[in-house]
This record gives sequence, C-alpha cells and structure tokens, in this order.
Amino acid sequence: MRVFRTLEEAAAGVAASVASVGNFDGVHRAHRRILDAVRAEARALGCSAVAVTFEPHPSRILRPDAAPPLISPGAERLRLLAAAGLDALLLLPFSRDLSLWTPREFAARVLVGALKARAVHEGDAFRFGRRQAGDAATLEALGRELGFAVRLHPPLRVGGAPVSSSRVRALVAAGDLALARRLLGRPFAVRGLTAPGRGVGRARTVPTLNLQHYEELLPGRGVYLTCVRLESAGAAGAAWLPALTNVGVRPTFGAGGALTVETHVLAPPESLLAAGPAVPLELRFLRRLRDERRFDSPEALKRQIEADRRLAERYFARLRFLAVPGRE
Repeated sequence: MRVFRTLEEAAAGVAASVASVGNFDGVHRAHRRILDAVRAEARALGCSAVAVTFEPHPSRILRPDAAPPLISPGAERLRLLAAAGLDALLLLPFSRDLSLWTPREFAARVLVGALKARAVHEGDAFRFGRRQAGDAATLEALGRELGFAVRLHPPLRVGGAPVSSSRVRALVAAGDLALARRLLGRPFAVRGLTAPGRGVGRARTVPTLNLQHYEELLPGRGVYLTCVRLESAGAAGAAWLPALTNVGVRPTFGAGGALTVETHVLAPPESLLAAGPAVPLELRFLRRLRDERRFDSPEALKRQIEADRRLAERYFARLRFLAVPGRE
C-alpha cells in the first residue's frame, strides 16, 4: 500500500480511484465492509482503491481536552488499512486550516483534484467539512456536480446496535472484550515496548513483562486472559504465548500508583526470560477474568495469581483442543 502525505503526492501517484474518507480508528468490521466495497469497485473499474484519513485524529486538534484514546494508534492503523487490501492511503496532516474547508472545497481538492475519484463509498451517517456541515445528501449533490458516484452503506449492526469506534472504546474500557472482539473482527490488542520492572513481582509474586507507558486505549482495571508476542526475542519468542495480564495500579503494594500493564507468561521460553527492555511487544486481550483488588499481603496475592493461573491453563488448553488460536 502506497502512502501519500500531501495532495500533490496523491495527484501524481493516482490516475483514477474509488475512495473512502474517514478516521478509521480500529479499522473495525463496519470500516472493512466499506473498504471491501471500495476495493471491489476499484477492481471492476481498473483503478486504485484509496482511503483518505488524518493524522493526528481531528479531535486532538479541535477538542484536545475531550479527545478519546485511540484503538489503533499510529503505525498500527496503517498496518490494518494495508491488510484491508487498499492500493493507496492519503494520510493528510490535520490542522485548523484543514478543518475550515467547506464540504465543496474538500470534495473538489481531495476527492476530485488529488484522487480523481470515480466513486466514493461512505456510511450513511458520514459528515465532513467545516463544522461537519456536509452530510450524505451533501456528498451526493457534490458527486452530481463534480462527476463522481456516491455509494452509501447502512450501519452494520452487532449485538443490537451499530458498529462504531466509540462503541468499541466503551466496550474495551468496560472490560467487555468478547463483544468488542465481535465489533472489531479480531481480539483487541495493544503494541508497545517492554519496560524494566522494579523486580517486585519476580521477588514476591510472579515474574512479569511490563509495558512501557501507554497513553491510548486500554481495558479497564482488572486481570485478563491474554496472549503475547515479542518480536525480537528469538524464534520461540515470536510465537503467541498464553499469559495473564493485570491492568491496574498494584494496590497491594501501596496506594496511588501509576497505571501499569503487567503480563505473566504461563510457560515462558528461555529466549523470553533473556529479553531485555525496549523489546517490541504485542498483547492480545481475550477475556476478563476478575477485578483488580487489594490483598492483605503479597503472599495472599500470590495465592490468587496461582488460582488465576489454573483457570488460564484450562482456558488455553481448550483453545489448543479447538486448534483455533485465540478462539473463545
């Protein structure tokens, strides 16, 4: 997938396109349904399948105090869009100047001028342009004026409500990983780097991999069944490893601590044990096991972790029996 970062780059690199515009946070099932339609029509017309998105997320410029944490920040969103089979991505730097473009200016400069769009696919609740003044009817009118077809898609509904990025965020924050997974079409995951720990777990409870400070979306405080993969820990470390992960503030060891993400691998290979800090890590959250709580002593916490381990081992044994990695 080619990535263009200016209108001029896109204009030089795209002869004709079928396009879709959006934030695409999470690249969830509703996004992918539209992108599948973009790709199918682009193949039928012999032109490029293109998505248009923004960096940073518009809310971080327009409403920074209320900007939501991202489901798939930075490079992860690009990776997911590339996996959707697009030919190109126009990644526009979002600014207050761009936010002032009228719907017609956006359509003329981006969809027609840069992408030479023959068709544009959007959800029927699509909004665009200054103060989101443009809607689906506006887009259809501009398509008739400027010469591109408009394909509107009804909401994809799962669990009785439309699939949306805001709904995914709410589910993950509440720890409802099963329903979030149905909306995403895959387990919710985070990517980051390992961080050096304080050695408390290794000395007093169980050893853990620690995630460096992470500012985007995380599940609510609690203990989760997860699987983890370290990209630079050798061949064994590159496999998905069953694990338990605590998202919380470690209340047994004092009040007021910073939020941490600590992962205890059930059967760590030697290559993992030798891994140092700042190793790329991907962590998939499969199911919430229990709330985080304060224990009377590290020994009591260790006994609870051993009980959690037994539950986790039974869960992952069932997954191996089903021979479907990550299936619930």
